[in-house]
Amino acid sequence: MKKARIFLFLGVALMMVSCAKVYYSPDAFSIAKNHNIIAIVPPTVSIQPSKKMDGATLIEQQKSESINFQKEIYSWLLKRKSKGQITQEIQDVETTNALLKKVGYPETPLTTAEICQALGVDGLIVSSFSLSKPMSEAGAVALGVLTGTFGNTNQVTAKLSINDCSSKKLIFNYDHTFSGSVGSNYASLVDGLMRNASKKMPYMK
Repeated sequence: MKKARIFLFLGVALMMVSCAKVYYSPDAFSIAKNHNIIAIVPPTVSIQPSKKMDGATLIEQQKSESINFQKEIYSWLLKRKSKGQITQEIQDVETTNALLKKVGYPETPLTTAEICQALGVDGLIVSSFSLSKPMSEAGAVALGVLTGTFGNTNQVTAKLSINDCSSKKLIFNYDHTFSGSVGSNYASLVDGLMRNASKKMPYMK
């Protein structure tokens, strides 16, 4: 019964979103169709500063959460590929991050062309997450189930783009703000983002 309430709440929370902004170029689907391998660039994560966290700790938290989001996006795409919903190969995140580290990214800013060259892929999935608080602090789902009250544990602005490495242009962009307890864990947030974004994403069948 408790599990059912949790899943029900997560479903309601995922619907508590503002209208998404979606862009894709007229040739997005034809370009994406020719992509053989794509890579997920480590997301840019920004967290609203708080008195509980100094500058150095905040930077480390943002790096850690970037990797967590990257892995969840990778996992989500792999599941869809296993179902035949995506035909492109997805470069594993360990390879992506190792190749980017060799060229000094993200400490050294790189252009889309430079990232494409470093990774040797056809397309890049680039994303960013702006959080009102660290994901690791959000535990209101469990608390809400126990007490029957659900607060606004986090507000997240998520952006996801696809860049074509051949033309070096943006072919898809999705921008959405999530609110409520949707930000309680990485998996639920990424699932909500990707489920909505995939309705227009040119890689999806």
